[in-house]
Amino acid sequence: MLCSELGTLCQLQTKSVGFIKKHDFSPRSHIFYQTRFYSNQRSTDRRWYEQWKEFVETGDQNSSSFPGQIDNTELFEDLDSYHLKERLVENEDFVLVPAEAWHKLLAWYGMVDGQPALERKVVDLPSTLKVEVYPVEIFLCLHSNMDNAITAQFSRADRIHSIQRVMCRAFSVPQGSECRLWMKSSDSSCERLRNVHVSVLDACLSTGMTVIMEMRNADGTWPSSRPQIMRNSVEEQDSYRGQPGVCGLTNLGNTCFMNSALQCLSNTPPLTEYFLRSSYLEELNFTNPLGMKGEIAEAYADVIKQMWSGRHYSVVPRIFKTKVGHFASQFLGYQQHDSQELLSFLLDGLHEDLNRVKNKEYIELRDADGRPDQEVAEEAWRNHRRRNDSVIVDTFHGLFKSTLVCPECRKVSVTFDPFCYLSVPLPVSKDRVMEVFFVSLDPNAKPVQHRVVVPKAGKVSDLCAALSEMTSIPASQMVVADVFNHRFYKIYNADESLSCILDRDDIFVYELSVLGEEEQEEEVLLALYLRERSHYRDYGSGSNSYGTSLFGHPLLLNLPRRSCTREALYTLFLQRLARYVQPPDPSEEVEEEEEEEEEGEAAAAAAACKTQTNGISDGNVPSHGKLPWQRRNAANADHGAPSPPERPPRPGEATEEEEEEQKEEAAACSPGSLEGAEQPAKRKTCRKKRKCLFTIQAVNSNGTTERGMGEGGSAVSFSSQPYVAIDWDPDMKKRFYNENEAEKYVKHGSMEVPQQQTTVQLQECIELFTTVETLEEENPWYCPVCKKHQLATKKLDLWSLPEVLIIHLKRFSYTKFSREKLDSIVDFPLRDLDFSGCLLRKNLTNGEPPSRYDLIAVSNHYGGLRDGHYTSYARNKDNGQWYYFDDSKVTYAREEQIVTNAAYLLFYHRQDKIRKPTLPAPSASPAPSAQPANDITSCSNDDAEPGAASCVTMETD
Repeated sequence: MLCSELGTLCQLQTKSVGFIKKHDFSPRSHIFYQTRFYSNQRSTDRRWYEQWKEFVETGDQNSSSFPGQIDNTELFEDLDSYHLKERLVENEDFVLVPAEAWHKLLAWYGMVDGQPALERKVVDLPSTLKVEVYPVEIFLCLHSNMDNAITAQFSRADRIHSIQRVMCRAFSVPQGSECRLWMKSSDSSCERLRNVHVSVLDACLSTGMTVIMEMRNADGTWPSSRPQIMRNSVEEQDSYRGQPGVCGLTNLGNTCFMNSALQCLSNTPPLTEYFLRSSYLEELNFTNPLGMKGEIAEAYADVIKQMWSGRHYSVVPRIFKTKVGHFASQFLGYQQHDSQELLSFLLDGLHEDLNRVKNKEYIELRDADGRPDQEVAEEAWRNHRRRNDSVIVDTFHGLFKSTLVCPECRKVSVTFDPFCYLSVPLPVSKDRVMEVFFVSLDPNAKPVQHRVVVPKAGKVSDLCAALSEMTSIPASQMVVADVFNHRFYKIYNADESLSCILDRDDIFVYELSVLGEEEQEEEVLLALYLRERSHYRDYGSGSNSYGTSLFGHPLLLNLPRRSCTREALYTLFLQRLARYVQPPDPSEEVEEEEEEEEEGEAAAAAAACKTQTNGISDGNVPSHGKLPWQRRNAANADHGAPSPPERPPRPGEATEEEEEEQKEEAAACSPGSLEGAEQPAKRKTCRKKRKCLFTIQAVNSNGTTERGMGEGGSAVSFSSQPYVAIDWDPDMKKRFYNENEAEKYVKHGSMEVPQQQTTVQLQECIELFTTVETLEEENPWYCPVCKKHQLATKKLDLWSLPEVLIIHLKRFSYTKFSREKLDSIVDFPLRDLDFSGCLLRKNLTNGEPPSRYDLIAVSNHYGGLRDGHYTSYARNKDNGQWYYFDDSKVTYAREEQIVTNAAYLLFYHRQDKIRKPTLPAPSASPAPSAQPANDITSCSNDDAEPGAASCVTMETD
């Protein structure tokens, strides 16, 4: 009997590992056939294996070939470490037997004392199954003590998680500590072993490499990536103990949008507790093609653990920002973005990184086809969970019903779709309030600031009509312009859309004079700029010219074309500027005495009325109490070419006597003279002449480049919209131009009436969300009956709500006609937001959650479309106190401050899931000396306006 059993073992033995079949190997269950090594020495002494084989074959138990105890001494390099010899060959140096056979042999014969069992695993290589004779031998150490390394062997089929367990035991790591592993190769480069569920083979670990373990610090950071301390010293940061979660986020440069969204999510209890418990470690999905290989989830976890460690004044989310930019290129760089867009990306990224469904099955969506809503909704939710199962779905996902109706065949399509947040519209007013300055024809009247109500989709003509009702000036005598930096940025036509005009633009409406019928045929709309010449010539430009700078209030005038001579314009301009330009008394002529030597100097000195070449120099204008366009600090620099000389007299045009008379007249320099600059060359003379207040020059629309004289001796170029500038000598400007008077304006009574701040209820916004609407042309619906795209009607209804409901207030309105931000105050409740009247299901069955919510966080946006600043309010889950988060600064907040027209994202927590605070709320108004060390201060100003913490100074990024 014994001989028969040993014969069977012998048969197994001679087959080596050939007995292992494919169906015997189960890598999923991690069950492997285990094998042992035996010596197969060919010495004349006939070692254990040969003796055992002979002994079994003879069947004589009294034979001298009895093998005795199993002895594998010849397989080891030494008997201290029992390290296997190099290059052992199967069937020459050793043989393999199944684990079952080994256990019987061991039971029958025993083993030499102290020798270990040489257990090896079968590994599933890409093309074959193979017994792993030599396992992977790696060094293990802690990040805190890398000099103290131990050696351990692992099978290529072992999981990285097995290495982590071995290291935790070997280094006595406290249970529950969060660890992560790094793989260090011989070239000293390190790589994170992110996925602990992959095998040693798949992780590319090989013999001789080092695995380093690090444990997360108490402050939520990792030893290998501790951020720079933002305070004076390491000791100050390490010794700080504050309320967990009450932690600022450093602005990295226009990242307030990200900080605001992170603070709201950080104060969402179920999600934060999930990460603080490290539950995410077991659910990281490294293979999801829609995910970010777990990197977004890990980066977010690092930020949350630091913020809730209670050991930081402010956290620097640089690594998180880098990861976001890596996986979403729209967030690369440091431009301002929308916090809702960042939140949408983050929730989707966290979901896919933590999706418990590793292989998403294909599911064909079905239409309701008349089935009951309950049945269709349960089917839709079940199908959604078959492909999407994560903490994000558990916390934020709800279900709404979508009903589409074809306008042609009346086909009704009903589907139930999941949602992660509700984007609700705000009621949009059809009117718009604009502030403009009206400039009267009366030269002694100051500009008047008006506030008018116009159609939001109206035209410039509607603005003129509204202003006409206030001023009694016909709209046909008005022209509208955008003034920027003392020049006309744009002159509008009457039929242009008002959507082109932004609220921040400085809009001026000019009254035009009434011309006769004949004059209207050759009417010119003339744009007038004011410029000041510098005292010194701009030799650096190479033009030997004087620099100029724009100043003051530009004007628009309409006049007949024939009145565009310099003499006529000079008189007209003096009349229009009469309020702040006082001409000299005729009895006190302004004269100057000059000596002429060289030809160039003579021409320049005599041409008091002649134009100068222009450049631009910075002009500083006082801003207090001035018009808005005068408060803009925009400097422009440019240099034009020398203006062409005025035409000299042609031969035969005058006698010598006549020429002499003309020269004498030119010496008087009448304002309208065009030829006064012509003087004999290189002659020395002294003369007295009347000096003009300013000179006239045709310029381009920016007032920087000068143009030649118009046709027919006109001072205006008519090739396009005519622009002229009057150039002032600094001394003349100082004497005759009253700058303070020029900058004055008055406010119309409409400006004194306070603007009514529009207030809407949150319930109105939700009702708008469920209102029937017609699809836009850009997004039609394909009707399966009509077999074509249709502009169907669509209606959304809420079916089921999540534990945490995010409501996005659609303040930013973008259409093909306009772009605007709605500043309406949305009155949202802080407690008991009841959705029972909004849910399509009126009767909830037993066990279904209620529909009442309490507010836990708000993301705020201050500013307009082009710029702004994000902050947030949030309620701490541990002490129930509200805080105001403004990047790195955190302050106490009162409930009455929270509802403002800046609210953008609202976070509500369902009441049945809200946990009572575990800590007492801090004092509402602690004394400054009692403030915690992270600069948290109390907003104790009871007169502060709602929505802005009284101790916070708002700043844009």
